[in-house]
Order: sequence, then C-alpha cells, then structure tokens
Amino acid sequence: MKKHHPYSPSESTFPYNDPDPEKLQEAADRALDYHLGTHPDPKPKTSTQVFTVIDTIDTECLLANLSETLASANAMVSDLAFELEGSRRHVALGVAQMIELSELLANRALDIVDPR
Repeated sequence: MKKHHPYSPSESTFPYNDPDPEKLQEAADRALDYHLGTHPDPKPKTSTQVFTVIDTIDTECLLANLSETLASANAMVSDLAFELEGSRRHVALGVAQMIELSELLANRALDIVDPR
C-alpha cells in the first residue's frame, strides 16, 4: 500500500507559479547583505552649507584667516560705534573690545604655530 506524504517531491511548496532562479538568488543576496552588513559604500553626503572649510587646510592658514576676519569685524563695529549714541554705542564698543581680545588670542596662537 502506498502512503501519501503531504510534501511529496512532485508537489511544489513555492507560493508563486514559477520560481525564477535569478530572482531567487537576487532576493537571497539582498537578505544576506541586509542581515550580515555587507552594504556597499554609502554615497557621500551632500552638504547644504553655503560656505565650508577645506579638510586639508593647515592650522597656520586657518589662524591667519581668523585673524584677518576678526580685524575686519573690529573695523566694521568700531565704525558703527562712532555713529551711535548712548547705550547702543557702549554695546557696540563692548563688542569691538571682545573682537579685539579674540584677535589677540588668534594672533598669539598663530605665533605659537609659526614663530617668525
């Protein structure tokens, strides 16, 4: 007497009509890549910044540009301060003094990096 097995080799257990071996391989590869972490290199992030600093720039160049930027800001605030009166003038002169102190710090750091 012949017994009937629920999963005989002649019956397909695949839920779809015809399994395409290429599609099955692609699906298996995607699943393995996802779970084993073999992801391709991520795309470089696009920056939304308008201005950026080059990664390879040296410290001396950064400090020199910082010093020049602070000097320009100091000149603008000082010019503005002399057009103002009262407490607004005191605030502008205070900002100018903070910029001057920052400029002194930047110049000192520049002297340490590149003594001339």
